Amino acid sequence: MKVTVLANYEPHAARGLMQGSDREAAIKALYESVGGKMTGLMFTRGKYDVIVHGEVPDQAAGMGLALAVRASGSVRDLVILEELDMKAVIAAAKKAAGAYKPAG
Repeated sequence: MKVTVLANYEPHAARGLMQGSDREAAIKALYESVGGKMTGLMFTRGKYDVIVHGEVPDQAAGMGLALAVRASGSVRDLVILEELDMKAVIAAAKKAAGAYKPAG
């Protein structure tokens, strides 16, 4: 399952970055610890400080990864986006639209 992680560093973590903390190695090890793989890492300007692209075996692994990072206290505004199959989503939406009866 492909995932994209968006996050902002807390001030103490930003200081660690400036002091030479190798985030690429740490994030790669994090993904591997849950059976996944980091495929991209970038710093960004704007709403989020960092974006990580990767793959995890399932939702439990993705949530475990997120919980571990949140528990560290090093980031805030952590968002995990799961990639979905667009054709499957549209097919499900069509089925649901045919069954849904709006109020009123």
